Amino acid sequence: MLHQLLHMLQVILDWSEVWALFIPIAVLLYKKQPAIHQPVVFYIWIALGINIIIDIVWKFRIVLPVSFSSNNWLYNLHSVVTFFLFSSFFIGLKQQVIVKLKKTIQIAFIVFLLVNFIFYENFFDYWRLSSRLLSVEAILLLFYSLSYFLFKVHENVNVNIFTSDFWIATGLGLYVAVNFFIFLLYNELTIHMINFAINLWNVHNISYIFFNLFIAKGFYASGKH
Repeated sequence: MLHQLLHMLQVILDWSEVWALFIPIAVLLYKKQPAIHQPVVFYIWIALGINIIIDIVWKFRIVLPVSFSSNNWLYNLHSVVTFFLFSSFFIGLKQQVIVKLKKTIQIAFIVFLLVNFIFYENFFDYWRLSSRLLSVEAILLLFYSLSYFLFKVHENVNVNIFTSDFWIATGLGLYVAVNFFIFLLYNELTIHMINFAINLWNVHNISYIFFNLFIAKGFYASGKH
C-alpha cells in the first residue's frame, strides 16, 4: 500500500512541470492581465507546450525512435524562453535606475548563447542538457529578482510592496535560488550519481509548483474580470 502511494506521488511530481502551469492558467481564464504581465503570460503558454513535450518524450522514450527520445534540447529551449520573457517582464517594470543594465544583460546573454553553442556545447546534445545554460539563466534571473527588491527598498516606505509584481518576482527568485546548484551540478551528478540526480530533480519539480503558485497569486492580485 505504501509503495503504491509513493509511486502515485512520484507520478504526480513527474508531471508537475505540466499540471502546475494550469494553476496560473486558471487565473488567466478568470481575470484579464495588464499589458505589463504579457511576457509572463506568454511564458505560461509557451512553457506548457514545451513541458508537455518534455514529459511525453521522457515517459515514452523507450518506444520512440532514437532521434526523438531525448528531451535535453527542450530543457535548453525552455531555459532560453524563460530568461528572455522574464527579463523582458522586469525591464517593462520601468525601474529606471537599472533599466539600462537589465537591457545590457539581455545582450550579454545573447553573446553567451552564441559563444557557448558555437564553440563549446551542442544545443541539441542527445546525452545531456546544458547545465551551463541553465545555471547562467538562473543566476541572471536571480539578479533581476534581487534588483527588483533592492529598488523597492529605496522607494517610499509608504508604498505597498505586496503588489502583483512582488508575487511574481518572489516566486521567480525563490525558484532560481533553489535550483541554481541543481542546474550547475546536474550533468556531473547524472554521470556519477544517477539515482541521486533523478531524485534531486523532485526538488526542482516541487519548487516549480510553488513558482506557479506565486505567479497565480500575482495574476490574481492584478487581473480584472
